[in-house]
Amino acid sequence: MDAPRVHVLLVLEPDDEESVDRYRGLVESAGAEPVVHAIVEGEIFDLVAIDSADGVFVGGGLTPAYHAAFTTIAPRVRERVASGMPYLGFSAGSAIAAAAAILGGYLLDGVAVCDEDAGEELDDVTVAPGLALVPFAVDVHAAQWGTVSRLIAAVDAGLVTTGVAIDEDTVVRWRAGEPATVPSVFGKGAAWQVTVADGAGSTGMVVNRRQEMPPTGG
Repeated sequence: MDAPRVHVLLVLEPDDEESVDRYRGLVESAGAEPVVHAIVEGEIFDLVAIDSADGVFVGGGLTPAYHAAFTTIAPRVRERVASGMPYLGFSAGSAIAAAAAILGGYLLDGVAVCDEDAGEELDDVTVAPGLALVPFAVDVHAAQWGTVSRLIAAVDAGLVTTGVAIDEDTVVRWRAGEPATVPSVFGKGAAWQVTVADGAGSTGMVVNRRQEMPPTGG
């Protein structure tokens, strides 16, 4: 039986000479055949990047550059995923999967809501239409970069209605038809789910820290 073909989509800085081999190795270690499509920041993917793919793995880097790179192929990605093709995003690749994608930024109404270094070269917290593969916003490097506060601020400001901030070394899995409020979490870290509190007239928020559930039984 042939190994599944996973297309690896990367948006690289011009001097990046390491990411292609790193991501190719990750896919090979999972038993799949990697087909790498690498472009430089400012370029745009064409349809060959996903045609004939059994699955798509979108890497990390500058989130606004990844968002722009999918301008042409976004409808085709949605179509393929709706037909059953798996999509895996790492860092920027996770963020752009949302319908309302948090692209970066560290200021809201002129006030810092996270560290400037997490701003993705943007000043104001910026939300834009994403791939719409998951029904919640996604922020990344949550505990490591302190971006849970950016997600909380985005929900509080009405920029997104609900979202999940994901730690490093952690996976959130969502399948079509599952509730947006109960994604599955796997890995070493946690996923921080932020929603508006229920209740008439409520202006509060709920933050749930979810981790992989340990196996039960004996």
